[in-house]
Amino acid sequence: MELRTLAIWIPLLPLLAAVLIGAIGLRGLRTRSHWLAIGGVAAALVLALLLFQRVRATPVAEAETTFNRPVQVYSWFRAGDTGERDWFNVEFRVDPLTSVMLLTVLSVSLLVVIYSTGYMRDHHGHPEYGYERFFAFLCLFVFSMCMLVLAGNFLLLYLGWELVGLSSYLLIGFYYQRPAAAAAAKKAFLVNRVGDFGFGLGILLIFYHFGRLEYGAVFEGVRNLSEGQITLIALLLFCGAVGKSAQLPLHVWLPDAMEGPTPVSALIHAATMVTAGVYMVARCSAIFTASHVAMTVVASVGAATALFAATVALAQYDMKRILAYSTCSQLGYMFLGLGVGAMPSAMFHLFTHAFFKALLFLGAGSIMHAMLGEIDIRRFGGLRRSLPRTYGTMLIGALALAGVPPLAGFWSKDEIVHAAWTTHPIFGVVASLTALLTAFYTFRMIFLAFHGDERLPQKVDHPHESGPAMRVPLMILSIGAIGAGFFGVPAGHGAFHHFLEPVLQGEHHDEGGRAVMVASAILSLVGIGAAWFVYGARRPEREPLESLNPVLFRTLHHRYYFDEFYDVAIVTPLRRLGRFCFGFDNYGINTLLALIAGVPKLIGFALKGLQRGAMQGYAMGMTIGMLALVGWLLWANA
Repeated sequence: MELRTLAIWIPLLPLLAAVLIGAIGLRGLRTRSHWLAIGGVAAALVLALLLFQRVRATPVAEAETTFNRPVQVYSWFRAGDTGERDWFNVEFRVDPLTSVMLLTVLSVSLLVVIYSTGYMRDHHGHPEYGYERFFAFLCLFVFSMCMLVLAGNFLLLYLGWELVGLSSYLLIGFYYQRPAAAAAAKKAFLVNRVGDFGFGLGILLIFYHFGRLEYGAVFEGVRNLSEGQITLIALLLFCGAVGKSAQLPLHVWLPDAMEGPTPVSALIHAATMVTAGVYMVARCSAIFTASHVAMTVVASVGAATALFAATVALAQYDMKRILAYSTCSQLGYMFLGLGVGAMPSAMFHLFTHAFFKALLFLGAGSIMHAMLGEIDIRRFGGLRRSLPRTYGTMLIGALALAGVPPLAGFWSKDEIVHAAWTTHPIFGVVASLTALLTAFYTFRMIFLAFHGDERLPQKVDHPHESGPAMRVPLMILSIGAIGAGFFGVPAGHGAFHHFLEPVLQGEHHDEGGRAVMVASAILSLVGIGAAWFVYGARRPEREPLESLNPVLFRTLHHRYYFDEFYDVAIVTPLRRLGRFCFGFDNYGINTLLALIAGVPKLIGFALKGLQRGAMQGYAMGMTIGMLALVGWLLWANA
């Protein structure tokens, strides 16, 4: 199968599955609609593997020419009258970065779809829950992400970018009957629009300067612009990444996205939507690396978000919210890696993070399934006896997230920590402190949920393990959480990094790497040991952090009051402005229009009495009018 055909069918198969589910799902097949979703995503994954093999087999001498040549699908529309450059094409860019992202997205997506067949089983035969609608939205989400990854120009990238936002809105608000879910979907959509506004301006600025939007032409032409122009373009593009990847200050939508079904949380947080910003910055590395200011901003925002989210996770009780802030923190790590020039390392962390974060979210879903929807770690404990398989898989995911060697998270996180120390001591301190906090809050969650005496919610009598459809994906993801890191060892020189070298502009930081590796492993173990000392040896009756400093704990628990601040400073004033504009329009503008329309009505009402249908009256009126006109003319000419 030729490269063009592979590239076209990879996004087309999930889209076809979504269309078929929507077409036949309401004809008595809603309880079997998941087979179409599994088939579509699995077939796309097979084609992505073939694409990966084709890309990997490309000779080194031909790599640059091959990867910079877009795969033309069709001409979309023409913006001018003449000239080939005036065409906007649907074209794909197939290179090592594309193939790695497609494998990551589709492999995790397939496991999430399979897991969903067990998780959503309780909704079988209930039209109000929309079983077939859920799988149709999942397939639409996968299609949107594949289009974003495959895009060969900025216009198609923007289309995939917005489709991902739309799909996330539909999935987060899947339980739209619940006000909290509907509000979370709107919040995610609106907050992302803030970042996407800057992203759109950046694309318009690219077209203004270059006259075209193809990646190759833009990246080649970067050297012709001044640093100030490049900085402005890079920062506008980064606005979109801040919104989509939930970085400060546009992070507030991500924790609320937990209102969607747990498989949706795993899909959004692991390998799809939130990683789109990281992928976009890596894809545009030619633009970002040309501006020292832009790289500094990317690294600073990433470092600040990593530390901020890690501190907030210390004081959360909802397991899914802990994992949500963990995602924010790990995305901050990725942006820190991008900003300090270690772009292959950032993409490597994206790759490994997809497996252990999906594992943790799906493990949380397994706990919710056993606890009948309960996910507050204060209300249950000691689950390792009743849920041994879930405990084992989540323990692997937690060790990988904490960065314990030799699991996947250790190798990728260590590279970013090393690059941060090499670039600037402040970045190094933040990265190391975040690693320590990550190990602590991760095992705080594990120890409270699984260790100690068994404690169950009142509504739960006998907790039990999930079925095979939910258990098998957890086991497969556990293998990824253990082994994915070995694609990149030794640090900076692994097969993963060499594979991405032709398309990513970045640096490798080798000197002193072993010392950082040892120190990073020690920090992770210290964090786990501290969590065991506080939470594992005995279950405290009161939160120790709250006893130590109640004000600080409340601040962390309320997420530094970001939502309250936004509500006071932005949401409430905008609502008041909206009410004022509505009142002005309803009572001011409408009243004025009514008065303007009332004048001719009033004149007509006054004159209608003269129209009585009597011919002699009309003749007399005409005569009087003619006499008056003649008299006026004679007077005027006298």
